[in-house]
Amino acid sequence: METFDLSIIWAVIIGFSVIMYVLMDGFDLGLGILFPFAPDEDARDVMMNSVAPVWDGNETWLVLGGAGLLAAFPLVYSIFLPALYIGVFLMLAGLIFRGVAFELRFKSRRNRHWWNRAFSWGSAIAAFAQGVVVGAYIHGFQTEDFVYTGGAFDWLTPFTVVTGLGLMAGYALLGSTWLILKSEGHIQDWAYKITPMLLGIVLVVFAIVSIWTPFVNQFVWERWFGNLRLIWIFPAMALFFAFLVFRSVKQRRESYPFLATIGIYVFTYLGLIVSQWPMIVPPNYTLWDAASAPESQLFLLIGVLFVIPVILVYTAWTYWVFRGKVRVGEGYH
Repeated sequence: METFDLSIIWAVIIGFSVIMYVLMDGFDLGLGILFPFAPDEDARDVMMNSVAPVWDGNETWLVLGGAGLLAAFPLVYSIFLPALYIGVFLMLAGLIFRGVAFELRFKSRRNRHWWNRAFSWGSAIAAFAQGVVVGAYIHGFQTEDFVYTGGAFDWLTPFTVVTGLGLMAGYALLGSTWLILKSEGHIQDWAYKITPMLLGIVLVVFAIVSIWTPFVNQFVWERWFGNLRLIWIFPAMALFFAFLVFRSVKQRRESYPFLATIGIYVFTYLGLIVSQWPMIVPPNYTLWDAASAPESQLFLLIGVLFVIPVILVYTAWTYWVFRGKVRVGEGYH
């Protein structure tokens, strides 16, 4: 019973860390994806300035989730890393390029266009790789006796390419709604203009993945069509929030589009969890199969329970301090 409880607690902690990372790093990755399409260099300055104070803190959740996963469910690492090594490498390389571009773009005049490309391509590659990882997780892994037995490129399939492109579109939607919240004038007008188009792309991919998923994972097929009343609540709520995004953009609301986009992500994420629960390495291994020793989980849990409130407090404080609009040539106000 103790092991069961600790595994559930750790699953909640890691699940919370993942959704926090997706939401908080998603909008700055989305801005990077939108970077080449910005109306002018002033718009790019505003896009970067809007996330400059928070982007590195957003990635704290990635570190927390990754470290927690290694400590609490080591089997996940022993299977995921051989299976997704290239995809994870591409994600980290993209994040590195984006981070370097953040630091050097404003210091460079002659070569700024190269840092623009580094920021854009780094963001796009990181977002695509994350989407591919999600697709590979939905598809499942070829394993035998707790060892990955598939090939180095099994993660790259038509289904994972669609999920990769879908997450890019989803991050771009987060980025455009964030820009609505943080900008003004012609930059905000541009963000209002592109948001319905991005929402449409996200909904198309959402439909394709929803139809395709039961055919690539038998467990999901049985879970979805054996629990129709429960499972379909989540896509219904995601569509409801998509409608709220569309309506709030038409009404030219500023905060509602971003908050409603968060709602789309939250319910899509909950739907994914419910579809796979309790599998953590689909299709064969559950949380308890992958769990470390209860003593290890308890020891690390004590430290994490102190760390998470600190992260939440400094994150909330940072966003409160930088809660205003970003203006061309002036930064936050």
